Amino acid sequence: MTSTLRALVLCCTLKSGDAESSSEKLGREVLVALADHDVDGEVVRVADQNVKFGVSTDEGDGDGWPTIRRKVLDSDIVVIATPIWMGQPSAVAKMTLERLDAELSETDDQGRPTMYNKVAVAAVVGNEDGAHHCCAEVMQALNDVGFTVPAAGGTYWVGEAMQKTDYVDAGPKPETTGAATKTLAANAAHLARLLRDSPYPKS
Repeated sequence: MTSTLRALVLCCTLKSGDAESSSEKLGREVLVALADHDVDGEVVRVADQNVKFGVSTDEGDGDGWPTIRRKVLDSDIVVIATPIWMGQPSAVAKMTLERLDAELSETDDQGRPTMYNKVAVAAVVGNEDGAHHCCAEVMQALNDVGFTVPAAGGTYWVGEAMQKTDYVDAGPKPETTGAATKTLAANAAHLARLLRDSPYPKS
């Protein structure tokens, strides 16, 4: 019997509150695709969580990161959903990755980095070029801190350059972004189960 895995989407839109977000839309589409593989999950909009700049697990004084970190630790799959700004991941995405850098100094009860045996993927949206570059930055940073990235671990949508159409306005893209999202979900769930059943050894 296949047991349920847990996924967490860290939505790195610059928008706070209930403002419509293309990054959140794609992140939620990843969760829908993951549900087909017995993966439950939730979305956290990082901009709403009072996350402070820094590279520790807790920057104190009301820092919102420790709550998010607990959700990361409780997850099998982490999705970084980011818009493209100036050809790069958003500032919120970069801050999120910087906070995860603290995990290089944290270990589990076997002495392995805390993010070992967790899977990470990227979901990128924008109306300018840079999707592959953003995936590369996000995936490399996550791998550096111990996450494992599956084959085809990125999904994205890029609209026409220098136009104002966003993913939330573009309508379904089942043959392109949708297909990439389904592949990402299948591979991420498969890898997460493999790592749960056969974790990395202590080095």
